[in-house]
Amino acid sequence: MDSPSPKPLYVPGQVPERRFSDEELVWTAEEQQRIDGWVAQYPTSDGAVMKVLWLAQEKFAWLPAEVIKFVAETLGLPYAKVFGVATFYTQYYKQEMGTWVLDVCTCFACQLCGGYDMLHYLEDQLGITKGETTEDGMFSIQEVECLGACGSAPMLQVTNGPYIHNLTAAKCDTLLAGLRAGKVPAFESVTLPQDEDDLGGNRRSDAEAVEAYQTPPVSETIE
Repeated sequence: MDSPSPKPLYVPGQVPERRFSDEELVWTAEEQQRIDGWVAQYPTSDGAVMKVLWLAQEKFAWLPAEVIKFVAETLGLPYAKVFGVATFYTQYYKQEMGTWVLDVCTCFACQLCGGYDMLHYLEDQLGITKGETTEDGMFSIQEVECLGACGSAPMLQVTNGPYIHNLTAAKCDTLLAGLRAGKVPAFESVTLPQDEDDLGGNRRSDAEAVEAYQTPPVSETIE
């Protein structure tokens, strides 16, 4: 499936359409207390920007321009500085997303092990391309940079939550069916192969699910 050029978030010279009014852009007393506590942990308010952006995303579901500006004003920072942080990380949503966001890692390790194969498989199954949301609002797909699980490549993350390791087409099918039924996959603990014997197979005793190391596949597109 061909991937179209991404739609720009903002066009220079044009004021972005607002999605939240000034009346909605307020913190509760409890939220402001949390923000004050985070700011107090750092020499300057810059240090709290990621936590406050995260709080804003939890509150508003995503980060349109006026919400980023709200965070900047809260911390007394230039808008451009907060915008730079928000747009650097794919974990911050700059557009409305589906109920479930599938972040497919296509960084170097996952790319070699089939990350793009899995991305394109999900695009085919959902009838959308990366950066889009299904018409029913249930699924969004993102292509993301390294999520720090190279040893279990290819992999994806569900809505900034659980990882799906050692991804296959069958696992994608199971994941989509489960999410459509409202079933969120459990956190999977993966133990490094050199530790499996010493730790009896897995380091975590409190994990709902475990995954063993597997020799990663090679992308179907690599000859």
